[in-house]
Amino acid sequence: MPLLNKLTSTPREAVGKDPAAPSLSRLRTAVTLFFALDGFLFAGWVVRIPAIKQQTGSSASDLGLALLGVSAGAVVTMTLTGRLCHRFGSHAVTVGAAVLLSLSIALPALTHSVLALGLVLLVFGTAYGAINVAMNSAAVELVAALRRPVMPGFHAAFSLGGMVGAGIGGLVASGLSPAAHLLGLTVVGLLLTAVAGPVLLRHPSPAPPEALPAAPVPGRRMDGRSRRLVTLFGVIALCTAYGEGALADWGALHLTQDLHAHPGVAAAGYSLFALTMTAGRLSGTAMLERLGQTRTLVAGGAVAAAGMLLGALAPTVWAALLGFAVTGLGLANIFPVAVDRAGALAGPAGVAAASTLGYGGMLLGPPVIGFLADWFSLPAALTTVALLSAAAAVIGHRARNATVTRASE
Repeated sequence: MPLLNKLTSTPREAVGKDPAAPSLSRLRTAVTLFFALDGFLFAGWVVRIPAIKQQTGSSASDLGLALLGVSAGAVVTMTLTGRLCHRFGSHAVTVGAAVLLSLSIALPALTHSVLALGLVLLVFGTAYGAINVAMNSAAVELVAALRRPVMPGFHAAFSLGGMVGAGIGGLVASGLSPAAHLLGLTVVGLLLTAVAGPVLLRHPSPAPPEALPAAPVPGRRMDGRSRRLVTLFGVIALCTAYGEGALADWGALHLTQDLHAHPGVAAAGYSLFALTMTAGRLSGTAMLERLGQTRTLVAGGAVAAAGMLLGALAPTVWAALLGFAVTGLGLANIFPVAVDRAGALAGPAGVAAASTLGYGGMLLGPPVIGFLADWFSLPAALTTVALLSAAAAVIGHRARNATVTRASE
């Protein structure tokens, strides 16, 4: 369990001085598990997309249209989830959304038409959007209470869950039907929710220590300037999440269709991407403390752009896999930093606004890639990931100027 300890441990000095530290440690462990579950379920779905595509007889554009169901459900729900978190608390909403996500993951394998697939993905997207806003809101509250930039650790758990989910999916892709595989994911999701959910439901969301006036206030309302800054961080999240969604939904298909990789190797492509993203996020707290947010954002965007150009245009499977790995390393900490900054500015409302843009990029990106693949080619469509990663680096530098201006007011 050393990896989980690294993700969830509370500093020894905090345990010695703060009687609430054991409670915060339990909350951090529970929230970390929900991030891991989210990544595990999402990856389990995406590695079966080629099989579901064949089962429903979909073309690339048909599949892209069906995937809009996930996008529509998630984006609409994200807009409402911030209000639900204010009313019922981020912990309760996280648990409820985890149950719905676990149940809905089994539905795509039961469909045999594009229309039916799009409808069940609407339900899946609703649950996916809700849990991502709720658990990020809970994480922002913990970051404020712990007074350390630990947000990358939560997203490392998401990536680790994705790596495990993709790895298992690759192993069972040839021997287990999509229906049996996805039903198994439902069972795992419900069991883990039963274990971690009561911890969240028993403990209220932590508040930043009153003795530290510089701590962000998660419940504050957005004024005009805060709203513009939250939007700016949301656009950064969108640019990078677009790449994560594109690789999740189209990476395996690119490797099999364009580079003729074995299905198991193709599934390992997303697993490798998730592995390097996990490694980057595990070192994210130390990187942020050493380099600061702006350098982390700019360097990450530049590295991801270079990696995705290689991944999209490489003539061999192994070079493309290297590109996927570099892309994961570059994207690792951009999204967590963007969402954390939005949450620090405006609490759940800021998380909801930035997440709507960010996860909207993750969910809208795959359909866009599908249409571009039909019009041009899949490798050409994937180069848009590099363009948006470079844009995130530029916007990240501009966000520094905006944040400095606000801090001086």
